[in-house]
Formats: sequence, C-alpha cells, structure tokens
Amino acid sequence: MERRRSRTLVIVGICLLIAVVGLGIDYAVSGLPRLGGEGGKLSWPGLIGVMAGVLATSGLLSLATGFVLMRRGRPAVEGQMVGRLYWLVGFVALLVSIAYGFGVLGTFATAFSLFGGMLLGWSLQAPVSGFAAWILVSLKRPFRPGDRVQFPTLGLTGDIKDIGPMYTVLNQVGGSIASEEAVGRYILVPNAMLFHQVVINYTVTQEAAYMLDEVVVRITYDSDWRKAEQVLLEAARMVTADVIEATNTTPYIRADNYDYGVYLRLRYRTRVKDRAETSYKINKQIFEEIQKTPTIDIAIPYVYSFRAGQDRKDESARDREEAGTAMEIDVAKIDNLRGPFDENDVEQLSHSIRNEGLLQPVVVMKKAHSDRYEVLAGHMRLEACKKLGWQKIPAIVRELPAPLPIHRQT
Repeated sequence: MERRRSRTLVIVGICLLIAVVGLGIDYAVSGLPRLGGEGGKLSWPGLIGVMAGVLATSGLLSLATGFVLMRRGRPAVEGQMVGRLYWLVGFVALLVSIAYGFGVLGTFATAFSLFGGMLLGWSLQAPVSGFAAWILVSLKRPFRPGDRVQFPTLGLTGDIKDIGPMYTVLNQVGGSIASEEAVGRYILVPNAMLFHQVVINYTVTQEAAYMLDEVVVRITYDSDWRKAEQVLLEAARMVTADVIEATNTTPYIRADNYDYGVYLRLRYRTRVKDRAETSYKINKQIFEEIQKTPTIDIAIPYVYSFRAGQDRKDESARDREEAGTAMEIDVAKIDNLRGPFDENDVEQLSHSIRNEGLLQPVVVMKKAHSDRYEVLAGHMRLEACKKLGWQKIPAIVRELPAPLPIHRQT
C-alpha cells in the first residue's frame, strides 16, 4: 500500500512540473501558434500543461482523501475506491481541456449532450445500472474489499476481492465444503443486481471483525449439568482467550430441553474468518473432557446416551461370544413352561428353520439338583424344532444366580 501511495506521489510531482512548465511557456511566449487556428485557445505546451494539471489534481485529491480516511481509522482500500472516482472525473476533464484547447468546446458540449440523452435512455440497461451501483458503493462503502458478505437470496457467502465498475468479485465461502471457509473459487456478481439484493456484511469493522457463534452439546437428563457447563465454558475460554481480551465479552450458555435430554448452547465471540477453525477446536476440547468425566453423558436419539450405547454394544458382544459356545442339548430334557402357542405361528417358524436353519440358539437355565433345563428365551423356536422332529437343539446354558446371603439378627 505504501508503494502504491509513493508511486502516485511521484506521478503527481511529475505532472505538476509538466503543468508549470507547459503553462509557463504558453503564457511567456505570446507568438506560439494556437491549436485549431484562430479559434484555438491554447498552444501545444499550454494544452500539455493543462492536461498534466488535471492529472495532478486527480492524484492530489486521491492522496488527500486516502489520508483523511486513514486519519479516521478507515481501511486503505476505501481511499482507493474513492480515488478511482477522481481519476474518472479527471479523464472527462482531459476531454474537456482538449476541446477547449482546439476551440471546439461548444461542439463538444453539443455532442456530449446528445450522448447524455442516449445515456439516459440506456440507463435502464444492466451495464449502466451496474456502473451506477459501483459509484454508489464507492461513495457509501457499505462493504469493501476484504469484507465477508452474504447474499441470502442468491445463496452466496464470500470475501470481497474487488469492486469493479461492472462486477463485484467474491472469493466464495463454503459451497464446495460444508464450512464457512474461503475455498478460492471466485464468483462475479453483476453490480446491477446489488439494487435488488439484501447484503449482510459480517465485517463492517475490518480491524475487529467478530461475530457471535455457538457450539451445541446434547447431554442426558441424568448428567451433571453444572459440570457440563464448566467443561463447555472452560473450552471456550481456552480457545478464544485473545478474542475475549479484545472484545471484553465472555462466553455464556443457553439451554433448552428435548425428548432425549438437554441442549446446551455454548455461545462465544469469534473472528468471522476463523469461525470454522474455532468451532473445531472448541468441539475437540469439549469431547476430550467429556470422555474423562463419567458424570457427563452425551444424549443420542433412539439410544438415549453414548454410554448406554456402549453398554448395549458390550452386551451384544457378550451374546455373540456366548452364541459361539452354544452346546447341543436333548430336546426331551428341556421344559417349556410357556404356552400354548398358535399352531400357525409354530408352522411358519418350523418352515423357516427347515429352509434356513436355526439362526439363533435358545437360552436355557439348568434346574437345581436335576439334569433338566428350563427355557429362558426361544420358547417358540423350541416348539418348532420339536415339530420338525429334532432330537437335539443348540442352546446357551445360563447359570442359576447365586442366592443372596441371609443375615440373621441377634
């Protein structure tokens, strides 16, 4: 930015020198021929001096505006945006000065008025609308290069790279990924569309571009709520310590109930462009702490909780292990105390076992002081196997639970 400002200052200095020399020669040497014959107003040195003076004026105004905006704490890119307007006006002034030098200013004014009428008729067209939008955006500066903006009706979010006379260039955020990070894909938004779009600017103040974000954690009803809040807040304070210091805003929690537990909504300030990374770090810190804390359980729909799901998983693994150690037991030694069963159901199940085999063994318990067994699970399977004439059936034998000790009072 300093290099650009220095280059502009050098150009302004050269133009001022040329303007002084050219106008000085035109004023001092009276015998110089006028451009355009008798009707001409300037000589060649004078015309060059006027043109250089116009360029120098545009450059000085651009530098002065940039300096004033910088003193007000505005980004340097805003000075460039306004400076482009000065150079545009300078270009028009160059044409006027050439017409004046050749003594055809009246003709030029007539032609320009005709062109202005045509321009007015063309003003309803998109290119002119876009040009007008560029001028308005440059003057009002609702957003600038470097800002993160969102066009809700277009479904676009991006970082503004440039605002030209016809297009605003966005570096798209998201789109190809499910995150609010710039993906390096540029999108050209016609300026004419800006008259009909709602634009949300996330970074009105580029030097302090912070926004409110949240991480949601679902805990079960029997979790330690206070401990869960402590884990969430400590994670946010650790990850966003610099933002807390800059904004003087601490994280906080809001909550609401749902069918399977409690939504804890951790809300905190984060830099707009670091939102995805900050959310990732906070989530990682929270889950690492929850895994170390047995009094906090994550709620999972249809399972109830993370730990309940783990218990079911362990139980299923135990059942599979027991299924692998099933033994063959005489059907005649198994007592089925449940019944009677519907004959159609037994017939359908026996047909399925005949075609596919017994997919799951029955579960039995050995009776005390006897060689007989009692069915705990698989009563209908046992009846279907009897109907098929099986003599033995795969079964898992569960041990009779040990009796509780009896304490006598003395």
